[in-house]
Amino acid sequence: MDRQRWVALAREVSAGLAGDAVERERKNAEPVVEVAALKDAGLLPLLVPVEHGGHGADWATAHAVLAEIAAADASVGHLLGYHYLHVWRTTLFDRPDLTEALNRGTAEHRWFWGGVANPRDDALVLSDVDGGYLVNGRKFFATGASVADRLVVSGAASTGKLTFVLDAAAPGIRYLGDWDNLGQRLSASGGVEFTDVFVAESDVLGNQPQPGDRRAQRDSLAAIGFQLVLSRVLAAVGRGALDAATLYTRETARAWPTSGVERATDDPHVLAGYGTLLARLEAADLLVDAAADAFTEAATRGDDLTAEQRGRTSIRISQAKVVTSELAVEITNRLFEFTGARATGAGHGMDRFWRNARTLTLHDPAVYKAAEVGRHLLTGEFPAPSGYS
Repeated sequence: MDRQRWVALAREVSAGLAGDAVERERKNAEPVVEVAALKDAGLLPLLVPVEHGGHGADWATAHAVLAEIAAADASVGHLLGYHYLHVWRTTLFDRPDLTEALNRGTAEHRWFWGGVANPRDDALVLSDVDGGYLVNGRKFFATGASVADRLVVSGAASTGKLTFVLDAAAPGIRYLGDWDNLGQRLSASGGVEFTDVFVAESDVLGNQPQPGDRRAQRDSLAAIGFQLVLSRVLAAVGRGALDAATLYTRETARAWPTSGVERATDDPHVLAGYGTLLARLEAADLLVDAAADAFTEAATRGDDLTAEQRGRTSIRISQAKVVTSELAVEITNRLFEFTGARATGAGHGMDRFWRNARTLTLHDPAVYKAAEVGRHLLTGEFPAPSGYS
């Protein structure tokens, strides 16, 4: 199936999500139904190679699909973007046998993937036992884990930091259900607790590579992959907000009495406001597209990826993150200037766009991304690989 057909399919899903987005967010339930919609549409094995039973799409197609879903519901887009990353992350390790088995399971059983690997919350400890490890500890944030079929998890072992896969319903895993934040309310980002959870040695993807290891640059792409997905979701939040606001302006908004026009759609201030935001949003989307292309190119290099190539990709993604973070908050704030006081009614749910954008921007501060870009401009230095760069 070509990209246009996948995007058309994603639009069908997004239309369903948009129809009751306000009501679903208000209920703040676990996004079980939403994940089921992604499964039913066949979107989950998008990046799985054809030879493993998947659709064999590229990252550009995945981002095009993600943009459609996230514009309708930022939480569901967030979940889908992370799912794609977790599926892809299994290829970063030297376990082709395990990767193939996981790919085939994703395609055959429609597995949805979540992760438990917050880089600032290194609280999981693995202890050696016969045939594998026991995992204990608690993670405070684990987006998508509570509604996942399979998990990618990282924890500290005697040999270093290990990454492994788990059945999300494995004995000893308890989902805390404590995600009740300002925005991204359906992103299933609550905490998770592990009590003597067994991990078979055969389910270990591998160790975190040390500096100088041939895998180090390739492995470090995962961190900026998450930054890229967040940039795409932020741009999509702006798109969804602009779509909702323009529909309201066309159908409901009234012209201000002193504007000198009969309809809100003829007010020159409204026209210029929308035009400016749309122009900037189109530019932001192109910037994210360029970052996605750079990421795809870097990912195809495998072990041959150099530090400079990885660094240039990181800078490109940081640029996208800075622009989309600022613009998403601005669009979701300014839309009320063009829609008017009645648009603040709870039934319209216009505030959800700002709450989602504001919450996403707090994942990690964009000001540090801006500093990375500025440092590279002034000194030529690339960001040191970390959990966020």
